[in-house]
Amino acid sequence: MNKKRILSLFIIGLMSFSTFAQGKLFIIGGGKRPPELIKRLTEEAKLKEGYGIVLSMSSSEPDTSAYYGVLQFKKQGFDNVSFMFYTTEQPPTSLALDSIRKASLIYITGGDQNRFMKRIEKTGIYEAIHDCYKNGGMIAGTSAGAAVMSEVMITGDEKNYPDYDDTGRSIESNNLIYGKGLGMINKVIIDQHFIQRSRYNRLMTAVIDHPKLRGIGIDESTAILVHQNEFEVVGVSQVILIEKPQQIDTKDTKIGARKISVSILKSGDKIKL
Repeated sequence: MNKKRILSLFIIGLMSFSTFAQGKLFIIGGGKRPPELIKRLTEEAKLKEGYGIVLSMSSSEPDTSAYYGVLQFKKQGFDNVSFMFYTTEQPPTSLALDSIRKASLIYITGGDQNRFMKRIEKTGIYEAIHDCYKNGGMIAGTSAGAAVMSEVMITGDEKNYPDYDDTGRSIESNNLIYGKGLGMINKVIIDQHFIQRSRYNRLMTAVIDHPKLRGIGIDESTAILVHQNEFEVVGVSQVILIEKPQQIDTKDTKIGARKISVSILKSGDKIKL
């Protein structure tokens, strides 16, 4: 066998390994989490074969958030889920990081996505979560735990309107403030509580600001299950997909754009990423 043939097979092997070694994402739009939703999550994570870890660093009340995060799995009969809380000032041990890497399920609670990303700075948790995913683990999150999944992260803050607004009151250029998320899912921006809080203005602005990215607005009690370059809608409500803005005009404060594609997806619908 010639060298080119050997190299070709080696590259194919690496591509196959990266595809099948990759884990799954279960991104919940916040709100109540029906038992059926958690059941699907535990099944996809194969939680019976391993263990789960709840990370409550998003919350201003991390103990309470962790308690209810663990409780939802206990109600499904799982006693193999525990919680962790670490910060830059109180970083995890190497043993704790190893536990994150080897978990079947990492679940990130709601709260404030900015708080989560700030608290895990220089702790090794960012890298450990990615290692868990590469090893085939499930990375899940709700509300703020959903927002952190994309690399370009909607922070909820606006430059032109410093008072917090839950929906986004306008479609303006140079207004939304973005942060760096975990980057678990590429080429998208995640928004949560989407239909319940009418966050259309916010996500449309984000997609126009980043026209190469797709906006995924996930409603409450609903999730997207991401696996092998495809996502499936799971839950009781819908997911709104906003993409492909054309003829973008940001010369003035107010944004102009045409032919933006909007899709309304229901439970069971699947989309290639």
